[in-house]
Amino acid sequence: MPDILVLYYSRNGATRALARQIGRGIEAVPGMHARLRTVPPVSPDTEAKVAPVPEEGAPFVDKQDLRDCAGLILGSPTRFGNMAAPLKYFLDSTSDLWLSGSLAGKPAAVFTSTASLHGGQETTLLTMMLPLLHHGMLLMGLPYTEPRLSTTSSGGTPYGASHVAGTGPAARELSRDESELAQALGRRVAEVANGLAAGSTA
Repeated sequence: MPDILVLYYSRNGATRALARQIGRGIEAVPGMHARLRTVPPVSPDTEAKVAPVPEEGAPFVDKQDLRDCAGLILGSPTRFGNMAAPLKYFLDSTSDLWLSGSLAGKPAAVFTSTASLHGGQETTLLTMMLPLLHHGMLLMGLPYTEPRLSTTSSGGTPYGASHVAGTGPAARELSRDESELAQALGRRVAEVANGLAAGSTA
């Protein structure tokens, strides 16, 4: 069964919640499977050690997950309008995959979560697209044929799925719009990956 890799970093759980909804969308496509993976945190303390297995949530990613996947959906919270350092750190280690063209021609998409409505969602999504373009991936967004994209008052952008999380006691669960748009993104990537696989065997 072909896997769509949902690779994300989540510090407080909001990006992870989006990843799970994206996974639901992927698995709504017959014959497709969602493989959720995360990346270890990084620290300015170069001697810091991370346990080889995360205490909760998805397992840590391995480069073989990228080689094996039929598509990739990348997620990160916003850090000053950019992806979080742990995800960038991992992507910076994928030069061997770039040299071998392991990801070229595979569909890809991105998602993010921010504390505030204008917290840099779209710039974060765009920065995550850049390494995917260098890898030769086929970038996909959310078209306005998704009705909730035009009516959402929370997250959701044409560049990818998103969530406005809030902070502290004001933290919010995913809205219905955010959940359904995340599922729609997962379905789109899975459907395209399915179509590409069918075309290659025709």
